[in-house]
Amino acid sequence: MHLFCRFPKSAEPMQHFPVMRSDVVVLCFSIANPNSLHHVRTMWYPEIKHFCPRAPVILVGCQLDLRYADLEAVNRARRPLARPIKSNEILAPEKGREVAKELGVPYYETSIVAQFGVKDVFDNAIRAALISRRHLQFWKSHLRNVQRPLLQAPFLPPKPPPPIITVPAPPSNIEEHPSRLLEDPLCADVILVLQERQRIFAHRIYLATSSSKFYDLFLTEPRGTDETERERERPRGPPLSGRDLLMRAASFDICESSDDGDRANLRACTSDGTLKGDGRGRLLPALSRAFISIQEEMVDDPVTFNPRKMTVVHMDPSMQPGPFRSVLRYLYTGKLDEREKELMQVAHIAELLEVFDLRMMVANILNDEAFMNQEITKAFHVRRTNRVKECLAKGTFSDVVFKLDDGTIMAHKPLLISSCDWMAAMFGGPFVESCTKEVLFPNTTRSCMRAVLEYLYTGRFCSRPDLDAMELIVLANRLCLPHLVALTELYTVTVLTEAAMMGADIDGDVLLYLDMAQFHCAHQLTDWCLHHVCTNYNRVCRKFPRDMKAKSTDNQEHFEKHRWPPVWYLKEEDHYQRARKEREKEDYLYQKRQCKRKWLFWNLPSSPSSPSSPGSSAVI
Repeated sequence: MHLFCRFPKSAEPMQHFPVMRSDVVVLCFSIANPNSLHHVRTMWYPEIKHFCPRAPVILVGCQLDLRYADLEAVNRARRPLARPIKSNEILAPEKGREVAKELGVPYYETSIVAQFGVKDVFDNAIRAALISRRHLQFWKSHLRNVQRPLLQAPFLPPKPPPPIITVPAPPSNIEEHPSRLLEDPLCADVILVLQERQRIFAHRIYLATSSSKFYDLFLTEPRGTDETERERERPRGPPLSGRDLLMRAASFDICESSDDGDRANLRACTSDGTLKGDGRGRLLPALSRAFISIQEEMVDDPVTFNPRKMTVVHMDPSMQPGPFRSVLRYLYTGKLDEREKELMQVAHIAELLEVFDLRMMVANILNDEAFMNQEITKAFHVRRTNRVKECLAKGTFSDVVFKLDDGTIMAHKPLLISSCDWMAAMFGGPFVESCTKEVLFPNTTRSCMRAVLEYLYTGRFCSRPDLDAMELIVLANRLCLPHLVALTELYTVTVLTEAAMMGADIDGDVLLYLDMAQFHCAHQLTDWCLHHVCTNYNRVCRKFPRDMKAKSTDNQEHFEKHRWPPVWYLKEEDHYQRARKEREKEDYLYQKRQCKRKWLFWNLPSSPSSPSSPGSSAVI
């Protein structure tokens, strides 16, 4: 059997092809090229009937996958000079079926990409060729049951996968902001006095969460100057024992070795074990060797120059400003510069403050093992994160109160400033909130604000049972926190997906989230909601007809363009079901007629000349 396939993309005459002896002709056109279908009707079919009048013709629409494919991606993958495929040029299935009905030929569609329809075309091409041979006596009995070409079921495009929620990397400058607070001490509440003349502004929450000695120091109640004088006039207790003096007075001092290879070493020295007060504040004889006194004073703010009350801490005279700033940088960021020259002074201050991780970092640098400090920095951030969460839960060392719809919540300005530019602008700019301890946050609940504060303090998203995800997206968008918005989008999609897998109805929630996500710039959640509505379009329309009609014009156009199953498939499925019922009805009538003819044939009356015995029967 000769099979001739013709792709009508050129106007080359038919006589150049060996079609005279073909048993069947498969005439193909592209559903993405309307001109090819036009040429089928006006050029190729008349020419085929001229050269092959008895050969059956099958019309095939190719490239079916272009109906649901991303045409932009397809055009990018094509050759640079190829004509781009346009969406308005994609032919609907009824267009090809109308031409096939006009020409009186069967119609099929195929896609090599989707592996659909290829077998149907070749099977029915064989059937058409065999049916056309019924006029030959040899083939007549063998083709009695081959009546007509088979119907082709419509192709259902694959369901598009849901969009993946991607969480971008956190801002790279988060670790730089705490160190900036040392250079530009915005909202500073502590003054550290070194050697009676050097004043360094710092932040209580950073010091307390990085050093247990500072934590214990700030938990004490500082007193004024008058109370300190009365404290000095009170009789002292019994003198300390020798062991207590040694425990308190043991410290690290610096001694330089004459050997160049020995950089520095640490040795213990003793002192008189007493801390003398000079009227500057509360004496701290038993808390730590690093602190002399603590008190509260009215000091001009270093940024706004407005007088306000700050905590003044007088440090041990042996601490030098340069190494102490390196220690402060570690307490803020958890890092130590390897190029620090006075490492032994840094180790001395770390020993006084009992910051043993810092001493270990100094030892690693001296032993050329600075690469081990990365693990120490990670452990430092883990510990401080836990302490910060504890301070947030208890309100310890808080310096601002947010007034919310259902209550209040205490927070810490330095942590907010270093993590959120919006907060830094509010507390550091010429606004009322920069000078007050109470800030009003309307349309915000405590659970939502606590989730934002935990994110700003720890850099992590913490879900809560009473958390409203959409409210959190609204607040994160107000505070210009895109990373938190993405984390909340991922959390929301995860909750909705798990609810759908459990059998819950989420269509109403998705419609509600769609409007709010579009308004508050949650683009990934918007895409996911649009995908859910499009892939469940018929069900959502049946349950929420008014809500679907109330959607914006852009959303309705998106639904019509990306709905699944697509409109053309629904029309094809309806046409296929009607054609199949008609075919079944015709086959039933045909079988009924065949059975009636057989019954009449086997029950013909016998002729008079034939024997009339009761056991006789007709013999064929």
